[in-house]
Amino acid sequence: MIKKFILLLMIIMGNLAYGGELKEALFAGGCFWSMEKSFEGISGVESVVSGYAGKSVTVNNKKKKPIEVIHITYDPSMVTYEELLKLYWKQVDPTDGEGQFVDRGYQYSPAVFYYDKEQKQAAVNSKTDLETRGVYEKPIVAPVLIAPKFYPAKEYHQNYSKKNPIKYQYSRIKSGRDEFLDDIWGKDRKDVGVRELKSN
Repeated sequence: MIKKFILLLMIIMGNLAYGGELKEALFAGGCFWSMEKSFEGISGVESVVSGYAGKSVTVNNKKKKPIEVIHITYDPSMVTYEELLKLYWKQVDPTDGEGQFVDRGYQYSPAVFYYDKEQKQAAVNSKTDLETRGVYEKPIVAPVLIAPKFYPAKEYHQNYSKKNPIKYQYSRIKSGRDEFLDDIWGKDRKDVGVRELKSN
């Protein structure tokens, strides 16, 4: 409990330190270990914290674990929300609403959460753009939802790829995430998808 409080305090203090100019983003894309790693080190991203979107929910009379997410604190003068969205789509399979890669179940489902109307519009526009361009063969089912309360995961999960590089690399390879992303975006992860290139 104390560690979770400290993580939330770090987020708040970061905002205060920058005169309240920092903003938040919340993305779900399966295992938060891989999602966290993908956004770390990006210029303008001040912090990436693994955690959960809300608490457990009941779906069809069955209790579901909360969705795994990453909470990003970023400086919009250095990196825009639209740029974060572009990076997000290159980390996930938004056509799979039942989980991500080898991680199955509601708690691993993809979603873009928004904190204000500007983020909502940007997320909807970004999703529509991918659909229009035909980047994915299947329909995009990842929803755009209002952000629920964020709960940081235990300290063990934070910066997992740095603390456990061998275990992380093994789980990443085993997941099939990069194999899928290479098929969609190519190994260089450019903004133009493989299907788009083939159709030109």
